[in-house]
Amino acid sequence: MRTPKTNVGVLVKMALQLGFARVFFAIFLVASLATAHNAKTFNVRNYGAVADGRKDNRKAFLKAWSDACNQKGISRVYIPGGVYMLGTVEFLGPCKGPITFLMTGTVRAPTGPLSTDGWITFRYVNKLIVKGGGTLDGQGASAWPYNECDKNSNCRSLPISIKFEFVTNSRIKYITSINSKNGHLSFFACKNVNVTNIELSAPGDSPNTDGIKIGSSRDIRISSSRISTGDDCIAILAGSTNIDISYVYCGPGHGISVGSLGKFPDEDDVKGLVVRRSTFNGTDNGVRIKTWESPWRSTASNFTFEDIFMEKVRNPIIVDQAYCPHPPCNQQTASHVQIKDVTYRNIWGTSSSQIAVSIDCSKQFPCKNIVMKDINLAHLGREGPLKSHCSYVDGHFYGRQNPPSCF
Repeated sequence: MRTPKTNVGVLVKMALQLGFARVFFAIFLVASLATAHNAKTFNVRNYGAVADGRKDNRKAFLKAWSDACNQKGISRVYIPGGVYMLGTVEFLGPCKGPITFLMTGTVRAPTGPLSTDGWITFRYVNKLIVKGGGTLDGQGASAWPYNECDKNSNCRSLPISIKFEFVTNSRIKYITSINSKNGHLSFFACKNVNVTNIELSAPGDSPNTDGIKIGSSRDIRISSSRISTGDDCIAILAGSTNIDISYVYCGPGHGISVGSLGKFPDEDDVKGLVVRRSTFNGTDNGVRIKTWESPWRSTASNFTFEDIFMEKVRNPIIVDQAYCPHPPCNQQTASHVQIKDVTYRNIWGTSSSQIAVSIDCSKQFPCKNIVMKDINLAHLGREGPLKSHCSYVDGHFYGRQNPPSCF
């Protein structure tokens, strides 16, 4: 076990990175404004937006976006300081040039569940930048009582705070999202997007408030961010390729998950994931792969989890190919998702349960080429020494193994 000094150092490093970004944000903003000095600005207040926290500003926001999107050259939609109530909106492209959504104020959702699966949506936009240091307030507490998905498999989905669909070559940075009704951010059919220096937060007991969901997307990079939620900090879903996650602080929440996979027919493979130099604090899970027991075939491959610190995590390393969050799940067959070529390297810290490593693979499609190198976890409980649990795993281990390897 590494010394407490090393563990504290990791947390301090993460804190400094996040703190540095916010303390000096104004400097970065001034620099970016200077770079974009030739951008034409479309201020939502000039279109009738009122920052009183009550009036629905949809018309003003959509008109400002339309004019900016149709402007040749660089354009910028500007949301100045204040609190702006905003109903459900879709900002549609393609636009005639690069466009920035510069949010320095607070944008607040209406109360209640809303009759849509998304609150704010950006669709078919190339070279989009969302930034500004502003806040999205989903007012989730007014909608969470309507979430009955733990009782009803056909439950109505609450809206995700901000959705990116068919967005390419874009950046999301220096924004905060609080109390989402459902997930905070989602990416679908997106390509080449950088997400940096964002903060996502909802209470640990808030239902289905995933931090970031990624599906059918490629070349997505997430870094230097803090995510505290009631569900997965980040969920990598079917069709995701080349996802890089680094310097992320996760907790509370359910960890960083691949899946769930295999629930629906014709799901695309997930391949190429790196999670590195990140911290999990007080989460239910650390790094997790989860698949349903179903006949639907796909592959999850080429994953690396490395240089990760766990602090009081219940399941630091977990593969669950019999995923069933709300029994009964009517499992009729073993999972048909093939998991292969997964490496866990230099993972250390503390587990709040005795089973620190659980790799429960499919009987019909056993996990292949699972590599464990330098795993060093300690147990906080009184049940006894840490243990590993494995089933249907083909793999190798190297270096220190605490708990002892089970394959």
